[in-house]
Amino acid sequence: MSLVELLLIAVGLSMDALAVSICKGMVLNGTKLKNAVIMGLFFGGFHGIMPILGYLLGTQFNEILNNVDHWIAFILLAFIGGKMMVKALIADKDSCEIQKNISISDLVMLSIATSIDVLAVGVSFAFLKVAIIEAAIVIAVVTFIISAIGVYLGKSCGTSLGKWAEVTGGIVLIIIGIKILLEGLF
Repeated sequence: MSLVELLLIAVGLSMDALAVSICKGMVLNGTKLKNAVIMGLFFGGFHGIMPILGYLLGTQFNEILNNVDHWIAFILLAFIGGKMMVKALIADKDSCEIQKNISISDLVMLSIATSIDVLAVGVSFAFLKVAIIEAAIVIAVVTFIISAIGVYLGKSCGTSLGKWAEVTGGIVLIIIGIKILLEGLF
């Protein structure tokens, strides 16, 4: 997998975290820089751990599923991308909770919720034999940056930007899934 493909996947996977960061940026008091760094660390950290866990899970089944790995990667990426798009398009405009402070437990729960998809992509990385440590670092760094930016965007742009970021991320994941499928078939 090329660096460009990996960066596109990382950007696509970070769109859930971006949407949540935008929402939280709109309603959190305190220093924007502090909130941006904290949210970036949580989202980026979980986005870095989850593909490794998924990869470890996927390697357990690699031998069995070797002939259909491109189909599995395609189905996972298309499902994740489609789910992101549908969720963004049917979400209420005012889906951000009004919250003045965010607790560690809230950050952990939000980080897990936004990184479940990354776990599934980690499984597909095992089938594709991607260098998982490098991939996890790229995903973590991209998610950190995008989440931190999202806090700032939330102060100025509101939730509509988060909605379209998720739709775009979903489209990117589906396109990459199609590319992997075509490479596996031909």
